[in-house]
Amino acid sequence: MLGETPPVRGDRDGPVPIGIKIGSTRTVIARPDESGIETHATLTCLAQYEDVLSGTTQVIYGEKAAYEYPERVEFMLRTGLPEDDDRAAATATFFEQIVDENDLPTNSVAVYAIPAINNETGLRNLTDVIERTAIGGRLIRGYPESLCGSIPAFGSELTAIGRVFISINMGSTNIGACAYRHGKQLSRFTTGSIAGNEVDRWIATNVEEETQGRVHIDGTTAREYKEEHGDFNDFRPFTDVIQQPGGGTHEFTIERSVMDALDRYVDDAVDAIANEFLPQLATDHTKVYKHVLNEPIALTGGMAAVPGLPETFERRLGEELQHKVNVIAPEDPETAAARGAFSLADQFIEKEWY
Repeated sequence: MLGETPPVRGDRDGPVPIGIKIGSTRTVIARPDESGIETHATLTCLAQYEDVLSGTTQVIYGEKAAYEYPERVEFMLRTGLPEDDDRAAATATFFEQIVDENDLPTNSVAVYAIPAINNETGLRNLTDVIERTAIGGRLIRGYPESLCGSIPAFGSELTAIGRVFISINMGSTNIGACAYRHGKQLSRFTTGSIAGNEVDRWIATNVEEETQGRVHIDGTTAREYKEEHGDFNDFRPFTDVIQQPGGGTHEFTIERSVMDALDRYVDDAVDAIANEFLPQLATDHTKVYKHVLNEPIALTGGMAAVPGLPETFERRLGEELQHKVNVIAPEDPETAAARGAFSLADQFIEKEWY
């Protein structure tokens, strides 16, 4: 079941709502346009180079940086947060470029998605990166990423805030789950052993095994294979070509590597939710646990964008629990957290809570 894009409210001569998700792989900005919400997504990376004419250091970011300087591009949030001073400085440089090039206004109410990672230094650094820019002059506030991502899954407006439900966030650096009761988190659970980045590593290893050691791919190529070819509904073998070290090319076909990794990911995710998170929730909040299993479970995060993954997860989790479950996912899960954050910002403007 796919959510709907909420309408944009408020006087656009006043503050402008902005939703922000700075992710380990992609950063998404959501802002208003004439038809509702406009999103801008880019890779969370940057590269620096010396201008041959002026001798000054230049900075480029996103897809351009990854394409033009693959040997020196920096993905500064591979662990999900800017956990030290160097990564915080690089993230600040990156985000300032985003703010400037997208002309994000100072006269704005900005809401950003907070990842579910237990790293106080990294969370503090992320907050500093966002709050020290010029945006959010009227108000700037952070909310859990899983809550922001769940808002579009439940349809228009902010109906998710008034519900009791489970949210499972399938991100690049971890899988997280919690129950929400009227917007408040209950029994948070996270594990970094099940993550989109891990799937990329599994795919790279599988490709080497499937080609009997003739093909070695990097993490970026593995991610591209996952995003372009991963499909639980209709996967089809595909071919690619690599340059041989001694010259010439080698064409190869991938039949199992991508889907074997994705199957493993779903099985591990089901095991973690069924045998770790849900028992924890049942112990901490027994009545909530009995209630939420009969409510829709919101699946968010970039991995939920793999075609057929939400339905596969729903079926396998139901089989593991021996209980029928209903899993919903937002349309375009990769931008859902930013769009949900935007909806919260828009509500603050509508209610004049700034």
